[in-house]
Amino acid sequence: MFAEIITIGDEILIGQIVDTNSAYISKELNKIGVKVYQITSVQDDRTHILQAFEAAKNHADLVIVTGGLGPTKDDITKQTFCDFFDDTLVEDQTVVENVKELFKKYQLNKPLPANFLQAMVPSKATVLMNLQGTAPGMWMEKDETVFVSLPGVPYEMKHLLQEEVLPRVVKRFNRPFIYHKTLLTYGLGESAIAERIADWEDSLPENIKLAYLPSLGKVRLRLSSSGNNEKNLRESIDLRMVVLRELLSDVAIGYEAETTIISRIAHILNQKKQTLSLAESCTGGALVKEITTEAGASSFFLGSIVPYKTELKTKLLSVPASLIEKYTVISIEVAESMATNCCKLFSTDYAIATTGIAGPTKGDGEDEVGTVCIAIASPSGVVSEKFSFGNDRYRVIEKTTNKAFEMLLKEISKN
Repeated sequence: MFAEIITIGDEILIGQIVDTNSAYISKELNKIGVKVYQITSVQDDRTHILQAFEAAKNHADLVIVTGGLGPTKDDITKQTFCDFFDDTLVEDQTVVENVKELFKKYQLNKPLPANFLQAMVPSKATVLMNLQGTAPGMWMEKDETVFVSLPGVPYEMKHLLQEEVLPRVVKRFNRPFIYHKTLLTYGLGESAIAERIADWEDSLPENIKLAYLPSLGKVRLRLSSSGNNEKNLRESIDLRMVVLRELLSDVAIGYEAETTIISRIAHILNQKKQTLSLAESCTGGALVKEITTEAGASSFFLGSIVPYKTELKTKLLSVPASLIEKYTVISIEVAESMATNCCKLFSTDYAIATTGIAGPTKGDGEDEVGTVCIAIASPSGVVSEKFSFGNDRYRVIEKTTNKAFEMLLKEISKN
């Protein structure tokens, strides 16, 4: 079966917000065997919305609509639903009571008349009670196509999807089983990987598809298949993934559902009872942000310093001024001094140091934008590399972050 997701809101089309709802809905639908045929974003315009509804009805079994359910004049989804289903709005008393309860629960001011407009729903709709907000969800059917309307607020949408929509979809539709498994790799490009695994890829049966999902400094390899026999699908893909991981053992981190590169680093450092600190210049805190997303990071990560200005590298990290004068601040020698002294400052086993020009301007030195030096200090010494990561500031920072973790993982895996 196929689904379409329709997001309503000018704020998406003008780039004011990023549509994370569709990604979440797609992922959750896929888990229960529903393939997303198309994702469509439309403006807050009745004609445009009706055209999208009519088009979706012709090729989708399930249409999930998000946005446009607020109490203000630009929230027109409910009325447009009425137009599409030849229906009228009626007051739902359970929604009225829910609005009152939410205002009481969170000790808000007395509800305004506009808040109770949320209780006006199409008479033919099955109301999906939203315990996280005032806007209810709606479930309606037309010509064998199910239309579901959900609030655009992400946490409200997720609550209704999990508690109300997915269980109803499972009950309403016969669905195949869809299985994906994704291998994470770092440090080897897409074309190099494709060349290495060419014979393995050629041996895949027609019902198993391989997708290359490259990003800066890493490539995800996803195997996918669908069918009615869940056991056979899992076994077939799992066996082939074992072979793929062996072929890429030097760059494979693990499976996406099970680990990340930070999780892998955390596991090894915790296992060895070793610790990490950071000295970030050009990355400006990007490394520490990634590390602290890992639950329990304090078990191996002690702290970070961001000596953005050159003099702070000398003042806080004891990098000799003569070293900076001789080699410049963007040099292997300075990066190594930063990493070594960071280990001493925090009394850690390992330290990562980054220094470079993220851009967009070149600065006073001779190095071009995108020049970055990364050093890893370890119990056995210090290793470093100099890179040229292009001239886009955000790509430079992301590439530096990914490469730094790749280098660290390599070092902690061999010591």
